[in-house]
Amino acid sequence: MRAARLHAVGDLRVADEPVPVAGPGMSLVRVTAVGICGSDLHWWDEGAIGDATLTHPLVLGHEGAGVIADGPRSGERVAIDPAIPCETCRACRDGYRNLCYRIRFSGHGETDGMMREVMAWPSGLLHPLPDRVSDADGALLEPLGVAIHSADLGHLPFGGTASVIGCGPIGLLLIQVLKAAGASSVLAVEPLPHRREAAGRLGADQVADPAAFTAGNLMAELTGFGVDVAFEAAGNDAGVELAMDSVRPGGRVVLGGIPGDDVIRFGASLARRKGLTIAMVRRMNEVYPRAISLAERGVVDLASVVTSRSGLGEMPEAFGEAARRTGLKAVIEPQR
Repeated sequence: MRAARLHAVGDLRVADEPVPVAGPGMSLVRVTAVGICGSDLHWWDEGAIGDATLTHPLVLGHEGAGVIADGPRSGERVAIDPAIPCETCRACRDGYRNLCYRIRFSGHGETDGMMREVMAWPSGLLHPLPDRVSDADGALLEPLGVAIHSADLGHLPFGGTASVIGCGPIGLLLIQVLKAAGASSVLAVEPLPHRREAAGRLGADQVADPAAFTAGNLMAELTGFGVDVAFEAAGNDAGVELAMDSVRPGGRVVLGGIPGDDVIRFGASLARRKGLTIAMVRRMNEVYPRAISLAERGVVDLASVVTSRSGLGEMPEAFGEAARRTGLKAVIEPQR
């Protein structure tokens, strides 16, 4: 089989490797679609993400779908949950498997990811895909799950208002989730014109360029006394500040972006004066069934978020394009 490994910053190599062996409780999966995530770009561009660093050649990829290749479920199309919790630590026992102290995560640390033709993965983490959900849509169920988890952390009142700062794929999916959850108005803030266009097309009621907030009082004009919940998906301090500026006194700010230097900075006086509650997003927690249901019923539009498809041999170019942010979601199809 072919697999793509990151050997160093910007050094992705595709090579033939032995087909992995599926141990007890695991299945072999032929991977059909893998999304390039912002965290994959951190690995590719920096050789690290947060406090984790590249220590050996690593197969990236954690947004995936495939077809089970062995056992009683052979031939079944599935979405691949990328997180393997230990099930025994305090976090797991309390129901926070996404916060597991000993979690293994696809394409992170010592655990090879999905950018290969075949992988072995726990059978219980392979979720059946309905016929109406394509393989590429199946790969986007993971970022959709992050959007759902972010919305859960936001506790948006029914009919409440929200802002989404940063309209990459997760921000665009979050806009759709918030509207489906009953938000009466969503403000989307994004510097790139094609992503602002996508935000409006996918349900944002107001769309703004962050450059427009440098003078005057535009935020107050757009939000009045402020939105109920602000969601930051930009991964930079300016995005955090805009989120805090957009939310009402006593509101919530949900921070989902991953800063390149592993540090989040914001003005304490504004956050303290507004009495803000701040929640941090760590991947997602037990949301695949809801994500699949939303996709199957057409409540969210996953297909329009995918703007490019490439084979394993085209991965360096695909990563370069994703890093330049010229599109939305880039998908790798290992079977091409």
